[in-house]
Amino acid sequence: MRDYYEVLGVSRDASASDLKKAYYKLAKQYHPDVNPGDKTAEDKFKEAAEAYQVLSDEDRRARYDRYGHDGLRNNGGMGGGFGSVEDIFSAFGDIFGDFFGGRASGGRRQARGNDVRVDLQLTFPEAVWGASKDIKVQRDVACTTCSGSGAKPGTKPETCHTCNGRGQVVHNQGFFMVQSTCPRCRGEGRVVKEACGDCNGRRTQVETTTLSVTVPPGVDDGQTLRLAGKGETPPGGGAPGHLYVVLHVRGDERFQREGDDILTEVPVSFVKAILGGEVEVPTLDDNCDSVATVDIKPGTQPGDHVVRKGAGVPRLGKQGRGDQVVRWRVEIPTKLTTRQSELLRELAGELDEDVKAEKKSLFGRLKK
Repeated sequence: MRDYYEVLGVSRDASASDLKKAYYKLAKQYHPDVNPGDKTAEDKFKEAAEAYQVLSDEDRRARYDRYGHDGLRNNGGMGGGFGSVEDIFSAFGDIFGDFFGGRASGGRRQARGNDVRVDLQLTFPEAVWGASKDIKVQRDVACTTCSGSGAKPGTKPETCHTCNGRGQVVHNQGFFMVQSTCPRCRGEGRVVKEACGDCNGRRTQVETTTLSVTVPPGVDDGQTLRLAGKGETPPGGGAPGHLYVVLHVRGDERFQREGDDILTEVPVSFVKAILGGEVEVPTLDDNCDSVATVDIKPGTQPGDHVVRKGAGVPRLGKQGRGDQVVRWRVEIPTKLTTRQSELLRELAGELDEDVKAEKKSLFGRLKK
């Protein structure tokens, strides 16, 4: 699979404007209407559209820059390309409309259904290790009474006489012939005389259904999964839209995520920091419900850390895991017994530490 920047012929720091210009140029060069029946041109047309689809989206571009194609492959179809040329026209119709004025040589094309967005809440362990989740989706589907025609049962839509069923009309604009959507049938090529009583001619009805979503391991807050073809169905026929599932991950006070790495701050007593010992550290294993015993070396200072290699978050679309960084938070006791104070004073003496002199020196500095 070619590098997306190479496909568009731009540098890796190309601006959004540069990306659009590069894609616009390739789209014109390899457009199916310019190259009818040319399979090679169609493949290049799809390849350019796939590259632009990823790089024009900030989130997907950042993931691609960091992980390459692997970072998109297992993310619910993100960056997975287009199934047909019609998908490309639906996704980037505004670009083609600017230059081609619609697909004049191809006649009226079937529209793709609308995309649907659903928000999904995940626990921290579900985001780390993946999960299978059921979601309720509300979407428009073809009316079952009129089969999506919008016409009263027993009747049929009639051919639009304004565009003669093409869905497009052509008019002169100076020296140019401009093609636009028919205002009477709104591009459908047909008009309804007697409307369906159930959908009132809308041709669609609202359906609520439950779908199962597989969340891959290693997803993060704000990422999106795409379920191709699970969006709304166009009533007049054509490909269904897509379902986009936006992920929202609840935090866990034990872990702070930084990409694929995990930061864990662990309290240790000042005695253990001085003498060394063992400390139990929470880990991501066993669905984020286990601990590991970690050695703390003598003389550990506040903020010192150790790294547990390969104990972080699974890398999305890749093998292996990030790291777990364990940072020590040395805790100083605020209350001591008389005996404890005496022992510390004895220790201070052994270390030639003059506690009183230290206080005077401090106050002296403050007075200055």
